[in-house]
Amino acid sequence: MMKKFFVLIVPAVALLCSSAVTIAEDGPHDDAIKARQSLMQLYGYHVGILSAMAKEKMEYDAELATEAADNLLAVSRMGQSTLWPQGSDNSNPDNAENRALPVIWETYPEIAEKGKALNDALVALSAEAGNGLDALQDSMGDVGGSCKGCHDDYRAEKK
Repeated sequence: MMKKFFVLIVPAVALLCSSAVTIAEDGPHDDAIKARQSLMQLYGYHVGILSAMAKEKMEYDAELATEAADNLLAVSRMGQSTLWPQGSDNSNPDNAENRALPVIWETYPEIAEKGKALNDALVALSAEAGNGLDALQDSMGDVGGSCKGCHDDYRAEKK
């Protein structure tokens, strides 16, 4: 029994130690920035599928629309508190490629409300996406508006 414990615990401790070294060598917020950018890529991927259907650039598929909408909702429900540490914005020279603006941390209650609005829009989208093209199109407007609300105020333009 003790041998199994060491077989499992030693590699885990080594992995944790190597991760800590990696974090120390990179900027202090690199892992959080990479994680939240990955989260945004997931949003973008699934919104892209739904937008293509809603704009009739892709054939409407109720099953795929439901799957993409459910995936968006699942991503929105992930805890994100560790993805947004103060100082992980683009004003820090270590975060030059980052598009998050410093104003994010100056307007906390407002940005939390925008996050709730996105989640509410995704709940509605998840319920409606598989109910036909018209239902998808109607629901996508609120999702797009929620995304735009944060991006307009809290994200820098691409360089």
